[in-house]
Parts: sequence; structure tokens; C-alpha cells
Amino acid sequence: MGAATDERWMRLAISLGARRLGQTWPNPAVGCVIVKNGRVLARAATAPGGRPHAETQALNGLDATGATVYVSLEPCAHTGTTPPCAQALINASVGRVVFALRDPDPRVDGRGADMLRAAGIEVSGPVLEGQARAVNLGFVTSKTKNRPAVTLKLATSFDGRIATAGGRSQWITGPQARHFVHAMRANHDAVMVGAGTARADDPSLTQRGLGITHQPVRVVISSDLDLPLDGALAGAIAQSPLWLVHGPEAPKPVKTAWAAKGAVLIGAACSTEGLDLTDVMHRLAKRGITRVFCEGGGQLAGGLLRSKLVDRLVGFTAGMALGGDGRASIGALNLDAISETQAFDLESLRRIGDDIMHVWNAADQA
Repeated sequence: MGAATDERWMRLAISLGARRLGQTWPNPAVGCVIVKNGRVLARAATAPGGRPHAETQALNGLDATGATVYVSLEPCAHTGTTPPCAQALINASVGRVVFALRDPDPRVDGRGADMLRAAGIEVSGPVLEGQARAVNLGFVTSKTKNRPAVTLKLATSFDGRIATAGGRSQWITGPQARHFVHAMRANHDAVMVGAGTARADDPSLTQRGLGITHQPVRVVISSDLDLPLDGALAGAIAQSPLWLVHGPEAPKPVKTAWAAKGAVLIGAACSTEGLDLTDVMHRLAKRGITRVFCEGGGQLAGGLLRSKLVDRLVGFTAGMALGGDGRASIGALNLDAISETQAFDLESLRRIGDDIMHVWNAADQA
């Protein structure tokens, strides 16, 4: 088959996997398409919860002898809860496997392709590697940097403010932008805010209005757990998990009260500027989180940027100004030179209702 044909079917495989983002952690969201004589025999994506994998679902009950398999990530080569997908493809006597992205998991990392070649199966790839990496950046980051990929979302006025001087922030952006944010919450493993935002806005942090049943984990960063026990966060625990990341000095009675409500308490190390956010991210990765959608506020946003933990910036800018006395969207970065700040490359710019959405990727993105 030609390169154009391979790219055509691989685009489909990548798009199938992308539909499962936010539902498969700690596993990647993979898509698989099986083609023979120009006809699709089967297609599948990683199941919610991460298993079964895309390849085994697509092969289920299928005679795939001699077929070409397009998969958005190199087939796994290790035995975990289930046998390796590479072995399943070998057992199915497929003729060719095309993958988009080499699996960075040390248990795989080329071994899947090697297993297939050793069995006499033709292997091609990477194909559309950049597109596949963008979809599964969270999984890649979790394996190469031991942390989730972080998207920082900021909804601001034209002059970069997230609230008035008195703290009023509802609503800077319009309903279409807010609806779009709920869709973004749904395709991340976790939604995260700082304690200041949790106290000021009393958000539930659930995704709503989309007809989607799954919910992201809600993560709140609060060194001393100074959070309302009777607020919207606590009220939605039965609907969506709540993880509270705190410092070593958090009061034991408060931790006990939150645990009684069903929250998960995660202790993290402190730095001179509060909680050590690098340590926080390592702890989230250890629990399987691969994609975090951070919605502020300013102090948390500044801390993430200072620590160079942001992989993607998503801005929603409204046509209003709140002035110099309004609250800044990003806290102090303590920069001495412009070269010290993290650089981002523009991915896209579009209109959402009456607001502008701009998306930026870290220039040094893996």
C-alpha cells in the first residue's frame, strides 16, 4: 500500500483513539483499524478503564488472516492484566501492522514491533507520528517525565484579568466558551484548581450539559485544606471523585472530616513557595493520571509556569477590560529576564461565540 493510503487509515485510527481521551487512564487512548482488500473489517478503540486494548477488541471474532492493521500506538509487548497485543496480532496471522507512534513505555519501546517482525509480519511506522503524539501526549509525558501532561486554561478579559478587584468573575466569557470548557474537562483525566479558586468560586468542577456520563477526577491543591466542607466540591463527591492535595502541616481533624466525606487525601512535599508542584505532579502520575486540565487561579497558574510544568496553554479572551486593579490571571513569576520564561508556540486561533480561543503548545514539548 502507498503512503497516502496508510495515512488515510491511520487518521481514522488516531481519531478513534482521541474519542476515548479522559476515559482510559492510566492506559493510552489507542485506535485500531483492520483493513483487507481496501475494505474495513473492524475498528475499535481502547475501552473505558483502559481495557480491553484496541487491537484485541478489533480482532475479537474476526478472521484477520493477511489483513493490514493500523494502530495509533505500537502494539504492547508485555504481559500485564492481559496478554500482549503483539502476540494477539501474531496469533491472528495478520499480514502487516502499521503504527503511528512508538510506545515510550520501557516495557515496550520497540519490542512490540520486534515481536511482529520476528513472526514474519511486515511492520511499518511511525506514520503520522506528530498527530498521534499530540493525542497521547499525556501518556508519553507520564512515561518520559513521570508526570501528567498539563493543560492550563485561562478565561480572561482583554487585559488579562480573571476577576474584578473585589473578586467577581462570573461571567467574563460567554456561554459558548463555557460549554466548550466542559467538553475539554471531559477529555482530561483530571480537572485541577487551587484553594483560592475553590474558596472564591465554590465550583463543582464536574462536566455538564454534554450528555457524557463519565467524569474527570477533581483535584484541589490546598496546603492546609482551608476549603469549605459544605460547598459544591463536597456535594458532588458521589458524582465525581475528589482528590485533595495538601502539605504536611494540614490539620488532622480537617483531613479526617474530608476523608469521612469520601475525598482522597494526598500528601505532598512543600517548597519555599508552598506545595512543591513538581512533587504534586509526580504523585498524580503515580496514581495513574496522565492528563490534567488546570483552571487556575492565578497563584497555581504562576506556580505551574515557574516550575515549567505546563505543556499546553488554552486562553479564552473576552471583549472587556477590568483594569489594573483587577486580579491577574497569572501570579508572580519572579523573572529577571524574558529568556527565563517558558516559550509556547501558537497551535490555533478561533472564535467561540463572542470570545477568542487561542491554543499554545510548549516549545520544548517532548
